[in-house]
Amino acid sequence: MRKAITICLILFSSLFITSCEKRKTGETDRMDWWREARFGLFIHWGLYSIPAGQWDGSTDHAEWIRHTAQIPLDQYNELVSKFNPEKFDASEWVSFAKNAGIKYIVITSKHHDGFCLWDSKETDFDIMSTPFKRDILKELSDACSKEGIVLCFYHSIMDWHHPDYLPRRMWENDREVKDADIARYVAYMKNQLNELLANYGEIGVLWFDGEWEETWTHENGKYLYNYLRNRYPDLIINNRVDKGRTDMAGMTSDSTFFGDFGTPEQEVPSTGLPGIDWESCITMNDNWGYNKYDNHWKSSEDLIRTLIDVTSKGGNLLLNVGPTSEGLFPDSSIKRLNDIGEWMKVNSDAIYGTHAGPFHELPWGRCTQKVKGKNTILYFFVFDWPENDEITIPFMENKIIRVFALTEKGKMEVPFEITDNSLTSVKLHQVQQSKYATVFALEIKGEPVISNNQGDN
Repeated sequence: MRKAITICLILFSSLFITSCEKRKTGETDRMDWWREARFGLFIHWGLYSIPAGQWDGSTDHAEWIRHTAQIPLDQYNELVSKFNPEKFDASEWVSFAKNAGIKYIVITSKHHDGFCLWDSKETDFDIMSTPFKRDILKELSDACSKEGIVLCFYHSIMDWHHPDYLPRRMWENDREVKDADIARYVAYMKNQLNELLANYGEIGVLWFDGEWEETWTHENGKYLYNYLRNRYPDLIINNRVDKGRTDMAGMTSDSTFFGDFGTPEQEVPSTGLPGIDWESCITMNDNWGYNKYDNHWKSSEDLIRTLIDVTSKGGNLLLNVGPTSEGLFPDSSIKRLNDIGEWMKVNSDAIYGTHAGPFHELPWGRCTQKVKGKNTILYFFVFDWPENDEITIPFMENKIIRVFALTEKGKMEVPFEITDNSLTSVKLHQVQQSKYATVFALEIKGEPVISNNQGDN
């Protein structure tokens, strides 16, 4: 994953405007399942899991280790003979995801090092050249299909292994460049993408990365996007297929660039991006790939509240796991997925199929909303519990049909009081606080109409 710092808003592209119009008319859109899902699992896995972050005494490496440790290609290739994840169980991985309430998985079919997790006819630098000799993506595809999880692939445009990809790393002095042909590399990549899309069931998303080097151009991105969309009309493709995104903010800066959604990295847009499809990809600790020395784990509370924050602003969360070289999810990742799953069992209605809440800010929590016929359900997430067990909702002009809390026993009716200017006080005295975020909901007539005078409530 590329590291940088600025935030930039995306402008409306013609594809996005078309999607918006379809949503208004109720027409089926290929993005519908993705917007409904709201929660995905990112999996960074490959040869880099073997050194587990360590090289020549340094322990701060991960999926970029060949670059950050400046490992010669011949030496890095030796990892192929050592990759034998005998404890890998695709069904177990998918089970962890499903139990956490995750709806789709994005796995690194090929990261920047060029190693492929499937049986590719285009190269021997793949899983079939390892002692493992099992097609990981095929097993994962079968497991996802069985459990109703949408399988998606991360695929790096950058390739540090292929002889035709340029530029070389600045420290590589032992690899010739005179015969390299980027057009030949693009053909290679197209052939591999067709393998992935033709042989592993229905793929939901192609999640590109590594597009920022000068050899990949806007014309390359435009061509590849149109090529894939023409062959696979239902495919969703992120904006990193093309140039134009602004570093960690992940948002495309000009409407001429291609891609179906923006990709903020390790951050959540502070005010959201109204009307725009986006997905924040975030690690559980500091690294994407496995680093056994990285113990800077975010708490379960932080991760659950990040999911809420992202959803309340209209985005998706793609939460990362970096498996070990044995094929196991780290215990700390499993613990957090389990905690998220326990919370989602009670509160997932407030996440799935929702979009950004109508309030600019709520000092005690967040809000999402969901259309229900001619009505709207507003889901409120309480982070900071009030001392008097009462929450005040900002001014709304809508008629309130009912108020209820989401509990382990189902929906619990909650009393409320409407004061002057339709200010609503919700009485939570009988509602048990959730460990991470308590959820209650207002069902109202029509679309929310928020008074201009919201006050500081």
